[in-house]
Order: sequence, then structure tokens, then C-alpha cells
Amino acid sequence: MGCNTQPSAQTPSGSSKPIVIHRFDKALFQCMESKDEKVKQALEKEYPQMLEILDKSLFKSADSSLSAVSLNLFKYYSEPTLRNLYADVIKAYDSVGDIEAALTTGFAYLHSQFPDMQIPAVYMHVSGLNQNVLVADSLLSLSADKYMGIEYPLYKAFFNQPQRNKMQRELVAADYLAGWLMSEFPFKGNEQQLLDRMVYEGKIKQLVMEALPGIKMETLMGYTQQDADWWQKNESVLWKYIVEHKQLNAADRITTARYFEDAHNNFPVIGAPANTGTWLGWQIVKAYQNKSNATPQQLMQTTDPNEILRVSEYKP
Repeated sequence: MGCNTQPSAQTPSGSSKPIVIHRFDKALFQCMESKDEKVKQALEKEYPQMLEILDKSLFKSADSSLSAVSLNLFKYYSEPTLRNLYADVIKAYDSVGDIEAALTTGFAYLHSQFPDMQIPAVYMHVSGLNQNVLVADSLLSLSADKYMGIEYPLYKAFFNQPQRNKMQRELVAADYLAGWLMSEFPFKGNEQQLLDRMVYEGKIKQLVMEALPGIKMETLMGYTQQDADWWQKNESVLWKYIVEHKQLNAADRITTARYFEDAHNNFPVIGAPANTGTWLGWQIVKAYQNKSNATPQQLMQTTDPNEILRVSEYKP
């Protein structure tokens, strides 16, 4: 989501300055709790960009004045269920030192590989299970209410198991980085073409994993051990199906979309985990890097997915 505002960015050099998460979520919650006009004015003065961006993403209201925006948000978050969710988030994410440390490591790596990449000012917000990642010029914010843990009671009414598997604190830093990478390297392929989407998704996953050493592929995908076992047995079966049915380069929107669904299904092989297209694309990208010794910058500069597949010699 584009925005004309220009908050101060944090651009690491060398080992990188520590990334600090600006706690817009806390400030807004405190403002709602106090109901003090001076506190509201202080919020509007300190976070005008976040108020504007969140308002556009949630309401797209005609009156964009900060006062009107604040009132819209106060009314929105006053709904009892959402209010309780917000309170739970503030408690669960009272301290975010672990996330800031991971982001410092991650953005330092990305800046070392992409020296011209601007590092954003990082924020946190609560969207009410709505907008997960907000991106504007030099600004990146993530909705912490989407990371309250697999067993968080409210999730069970709205999200399936594969979705909940990715709604954990350990994936917060990864999703911050993925959101920024997708804004820096937007998808320019054919949305209806399976190989285009596979390779793009695989590139983003690979860069995130390189930026956050120690995180497992299965964790980034939200996979269980059962899902990992499924891939051990069926990766070659699934790939053979895709190739034999000539699906890689066919512009078939419905078929392509099914490979990226956030749900277990039996398409096209029984028991397939969620997001099979992303997983296969990631394997292709990894194989390509191993064969070509391509740097992250070279990887992102190679825009032909068929060339990446050819060089990868991927054949599970």
C-alpha cells in the first residue's frame, strides 16, 4: 500500500543499527483507555502516518483528517470481542526484544546483499484480524493480533489449522521481512501461471530463511511433522503430476490458485499440505542457487522462471 509520507528510515551499515519497533499498538490502546483529549492529540502528533495508513486499509473513509481517523479507530476497536483481543495482544507483546533482535539480524543481512535497499521504520499495530502487513514509503507495520498462538481461542472460529500453524510469535520477524521483500521486489509475472508464482514465492522464502539463520523450512511454511513426512513420500509424485498435465506454463487461474491455498486438500494428490506451490517453488530456487552459486542479488535479477527451472535441474 503506497503512501506519500516519509517517516525516518533505519538504514544499517556494517553490523546494522538495532531495529526498534515503534509501538503504535500500545499508544493507540493507551489513548482509548484514557479517553483524554491531550493523549489523543499526542497520538495524532506522534503517529500521523500510521493513523492514515490504518484508516485507509480498514475504512477508506472520505474524511481523512486525523481527528476523524482517530474517532473511526476508537469506534472500531470498541466492539467487545475486538477490544478483548486488543487487550490480549498488548499483554502478550508487552516486550518485543526478541523480535527486534531477529529483525536487526535479518535486515542487516538483507542490507549486506542489497546495499541500495532502504531499511524501513518498523511499527506494530492491531487490525482486528484484518490487514496483516502494512507497507508504505519507508514504513513497515505488522498486525500482532495475527500471532497469538495456534491455540488462541478466537482463532478457532475464523481460521483453519494450516492458517493457525503460521499465527505464532516465532514467525513475526519472518513475516516482517517477507512483507518488506515483497514491497521491494513486487511480483511481475503472470498471476495465472503456476511456474511464475512458484518461483516468486520460493525466492521470498529463500531470502527470509537466509536472513534469519536457524529457522527451519517447515516452520516458515507452518508445516507439522506430518506435513514434512508427506513431502518426503510425495514430492516426486506431485511434481510428476504437474509436469505430465502441462500445468507449469499454462495460464489457468483456477488451477494455479489451488496450489497456493492455505488449507490441506486432496488436490492433486491425496493428503497434500497447504501451499504446495510455494513449497515446490522453494525447492526449485534452492536447487538453482546450488547449481549456479547465484548471490541473492543475482537470484532476484533473474526474472525468467523457466531459466531458473532449467538451471536448477530440479527433478525430485
